[in-house]
Amino acid sequence: MNRSTILGLALGLGALCAEAQQEALRREAPALRLTLDSAVTLALSQNREVLMADRERDRADAQIAEATSGALPQLSVSGLYTRNVRLPVLFLPPNTVFNPGNSTETLELGSNNSYLLGATLSQTLYSRKVGVALDIANTYRDYSEQAYRATSQDVTLAVRRAFYGVLLARELAAVNREGLEVVRTNVENVRSLYNHGSAAEYELLRAEVELANTEPLAIAADNALVLSLNALKEILAIPLDADLDVVGEFAFREVPQRALEDARERAPGANPALLGLRLQEDMLQMNISIERASLFPTLSLIGSYQYQTQDNTFAFRSYLWATSLSVGLQVSFPLFDGFRSSARIDQAVIDRDRAHLALLSAEQGLRLRLQAAELRMQEAARRIRGQEQNIAQATKAVRIAQTRYRNGVGTQLELMDSEAAMTRARATRAQALYDFLIAQAEWENAAGISTQR
Repeated sequence: MNRSTILGLALGLGALCAEAQQEALRREAPALRLTLDSAVTLALSQNREVLMADRERDRADAQIAEATSGALPQLSVSGLYTRNVRLPVLFLPPNTVFNPGNSTETLELGSNNSYLLGATLSQTLYSRKVGVALDIANTYRDYSEQAYRATSQDVTLAVRRAFYGVLLARELAAVNREGLEVVRTNVENVRSLYNHGSAAEYELLRAEVELANTEPLAIAADNALVLSLNALKEILAIPLDADLDVVGEFAFREVPQRALEDARERAPGANPALLGLRLQEDMLQMNISIERASLFPTLSLIGSYQYQTQDNTFAFRSYLWATSLSVGLQVSFPLFDGFRSSARIDQAVIDRDRAHLALLSAEQGLRLRLQAAELRMQEAARRIRGQEQNIAQATKAVRIAQTRYRNGVGTQLELMDSEAAMTRARATRAQALYDFLIAQAEWENAAGISTQR
């Protein structure tokens, strides 16, 4: 065996050992314990949509700095070296002091090498665009803040949906497992009766068929629990192989009527998405002022300083340098731009009007969302109360049917029907409770209510 083969085997063995060690560490690592509040906190700290919205707030701060720069002095420096391959000339007319001859002569100007250093200062004294641009930037900062709040609330809603989905899947898995145990117990009872000659073979076969039909339902419920956990992990931006311990109370607490009424009144001023649309309309109104400002003059203070020389040698220390300084005022006034400004003003007005219509539509949609969520909560609450009574009756019916069947009075069909009714009642209540919690989460999201408890 050559050296390269030995080295390859050693590297491969080392990689296998490292992978095995990491796997062992994963197994030994404690499960991540999550309540609803801790899940929301985790999502708000590392969910990608929230992080992007947070970066947009930083971008708004940069835009404020950019808008502020328009009111500050602008200073620039420049340097220029020119190699005059052929020097410029000055034409001297004939019969003059500088050219006494009869024909025009030329006189070369400057040197082969030209150097120029300069500084330019500009300060805007009057411009209607500068102040409005700063107002827009500050309004955009408020808009980005509301957008961040809206994203945070939407992510919170998604976390609550996924979290309640885990609780529902866990409840349904428990219901199906308990139902499966009831069916298994029934099979054992029927088999015992059959062995003692108290039950027909048909009854035993039917009980076994019922068991075979119930086992896949329990397996499907367990798989649904795994998938619901993966959906929660995806929202929280954690690895799918992470071990989660979800801790939450799958309980029903009715929302007081007074809270519903208060939410309807406060929602238009608390919903961040709606507030963002109002700020967007304000920015577009300011944009009209920006476009109209292009029709007004701009006044600026300008200053220039130059330091220059020309020489045919490269003896820099002996160069003769000359300086110049100038200060002045510059006025810029647009006279005619081919109707471009008026067209841009018309477009800005249309954008503002569209934003206003979008705001009206969003306000109407918010009222509809609140009403729909309230109706779904009321409907789910009625289902929960009804199923609580059904569960108690179904549990009692199972006990009676089991006793009747053991005493040879009842039938197996009666027993299986009662067991199925109990499982169905518990599953229906769990689904109703999930529907209520989701409707409540959507109601709080629309009302702009903080969901951190």
